Amino acid sequence: MTTAQNVFFVLVTLAIALGVSLASVGYFRKVTLPRPAVGVFNGKDMVIMMGFVIALPFLYLALPDWLLPPVLGLTLAGGLSVGYGAVVRRGSMRWAIILCLLAADWITARGAEDDPTHALPYWLINSAVIMLMVVGAANLNTQGGLKLRHVSRFALALAVYDLFFATVVPLTQKLFGAVQGYAFAPSAGVRIGELGGVVGMGDLLVYALFSTVAYKAYGRRGLTVALCLVAVFGALAPTLAPITVEAFTGHLPEIVPAQIFFGPAAFIGYLALRRIGPERRMIEVRPPARVTSSEADEERERAGGDGEQERAGAGIRS
Repeated sequence: MTTAQNVFFVLVTLAIALGVSLASVGYFRKVTLPRPAVGVFNGKDMVIMMGFVIALPFLYLALPDWLLPPVLGLTLAGGLSVGYGAVVRRGSMRWAIILCLLAADWITARGAEDDPTHALPYWLINSAVIMLMVVGAANLNTQGGLKLRHVSRFALALAVYDLFFATVVPLTQKLFGAVQGYAFAPSAGVRIGELGGVVGMGDLLVYALFSTVAYKAYGRRGLTVALCLVAVFGALAPTLAPITVEAFTGHLPEIVPAQIFFGPAAFIGYLALRRIGPERRMIEVRPPARVTSSEADEERERAGGDGEQERAGAGIRS
């Protein structure tokens, strides 16, 4: 890799990792999602999520090429609909926006003359779809009650998973090659000619989750720690590691999983933040809105007026 390629790779990865983390925190600050019907998310949900992480790559690799994009598209459509129901409340408009985004992703992927992995419009639209999906999913879990200890343990488990499937069993490389070039590829990035940088959706979800939950749990101090960890161990370390290895050995590693750096760092970051005190709960961060006395009086007056109208209407009907 040339110096220009290295610099572009580092800057793109850093911008996307920090961008999706800040966007997720911004969503958390502005949008309140309804409480999930299944109750508060906890460590058991992380175990289930880890099961999906392990199973999905095998499913994707088992699917025929023609079926993979529709499956990815349906997954994204469902996730975007749930994640942004509180933002665009009118269902028809929400689905119209989602379908337009997915259609644009499909058209730019199919319309590329050569390889869509080198087409800038495809990367811009696909990255926007994936980042929106990550922000929505991170907030569903965060506002559903997920705690920082759950996320940090999940990141640590992913580090072990990624290390095994990148070195012992080369599943990560096969999956990355299988989904690239298709519409709805689960990654975000930018490619301009020979310059490029790509981050997987799973990595982005972990960064967004850790940052948003850290903010919920410990406020600005937690967010500062999280963003520093994302920048150093989620973006800089994974991108500089292959460059460093190539400089010393002359061989560029095919893939360096980001979670082998971020997972342990996130867990240590959680242990450091835990010394501040217990994590804040969602109800402490965003308590239910209180009704003032004047609002209560107005509500009673409206209720009384409605009752009189109903009684009058009943008299007329009789």
